[in-house]
Amino acid sequence: MASKNVETGLLTIFIQHTSASLVIQENADLDVVLDMADFFERLVPESDPRYRHTLEGPDDMPSHIRAALTQTHLSIPVLGGRMALGTWQGLYVFEHRAGPQRRSVVLHLAG
Repeated sequence: MASKNVETGLLTIFIQHTSASLVIQENADLDVVLDMADFFERLVPESDPRYRHTLEGPDDMPSHIRAALTQTHLSIPVLGGRMALGTWQGLYVFEHRAGPQRRSVVLHLAG
């Protein structure tokens, strides 16, 4: 993100969903994000017969639990008009549902 108006500030990012989250992770190797997704699938498996909330399918409740274990908002400093992410850091929408979804992300930049 580059901004011509804000040199120094704080960017708040918020995802408006209960079955997806936001993460900052390594962006040099896609395997990091894939390994994270695999880990969360093992940690919170689909089709557990103990789940009560299954209205939208076997990935419904696991997606809510995975979102609760991660974050729905992040704050990132802005320095020199750019997000002050580390060299290897990238910002990701971490989708917890099995199929593609339409997601909304709200950005608020203060500076």
